[in-house]
Amino acid sequence: MRLCIFTEPQQGASFADQLRVAQRTEENGFDAFFRSDHYLSMGGTGLPGPTDSWVTLGGIALQTSRIRLGTLVTSATFRLPGPLAVSVAQVDEMSGGRVEFGLGSGWFEAEHTAYGIPFPAVGERFDRYEEQLEIITGLWGTPAGETYSFSGKHYRLTDSPALPKPVQSPVPVIIGGNGKKRTPALAAKYAAEFNVAFNKVPDAGKAFDRVRAACAEVGRAELPTLSAAVVLCVGKNDAEVRRRAAAIGRDVEEMRGNGGAAGTPDQVIERIQEYKALGATRMFLQMLDLSDLDHLDLVASEIAPHV
Repeated sequence: MRLCIFTEPQQGASFADQLRVAQRTEENGFDAFFRSDHYLSMGGTGLPGPTDSWVTLGGIALQTSRIRLGTLVTSATFRLPGPLAVSVAQVDEMSGGRVEFGLGSGWFEAEHTAYGIPFPAVGERFDRYEEQLEIITGLWGTPAGETYSFSGKHYRLTDSPALPKPVQSPVPVIIGGNGKKRTPALAAKYAAEFNVAFNKVPDAGKAFDRVRAACAEVGRAELPTLSAAVVLCVGKNDAEVRRRAAAIGRDVEEMRGNGGAAGTPDQVIERIQEYKALGATRMFLQMLDLSDLDHLDLVASEIAPHV
């Protein structure tokens, strides 16, 4: 099982905070550092304020050397597909080919209204999302020296030089969500990895099964990597678990009941093994208190060697 550290900087984190976590992530041997793509705190002041995900990852790329870097997930509502393809390709070059590109349709209306970003109805958001997947992968996949054009309902590109190219070919695309039909179909078509986030374990299994079925329907033999994102709250003993839960304003039993990696090391190992039994080979551990680097050290020493 590959373990990734997943952060929510919109809750209150500077670039320096994120860099410290990313560098400790690398020092401790984890697979990847990922961050959310949000502009508004979901509770609390959010001070010092949001940071742009791809600007942040570019800075981290230059100050790390091994860990994979990505978003879980970039919101298709925030950026036009052409400039987004440029940004991600540039960060991939800055990192030496370590980027993974998570893309979603966008869902948090308040951050859109707070920063003047259009927020269409859910059907249109998903249509735009689908077009963005086709455009971005099309731009990256166009051979050098050729041009790329696209004519859709929401976006039109004419004779794009499709530059720059990322270092990786292709950049791994991550798709996630609980949609019953369109999401599994998109995963079967585009995804190197399919992720379920903050689900109860049985519900994660059902989502994985829908992707397996969608792949079978289109004749895709090699399944996407299956992964899960879970909140992280681990302590050496029950008192330390409760202290860490209080620091992030969460209840231990609530986290565990919703599929989270909460408890002592043995309990968290057991939870990770439950996801492994469903077919997951990668876990995104959501670290909410970015000041608690000892939390990372504990996972690296007491959990990672056993999963």
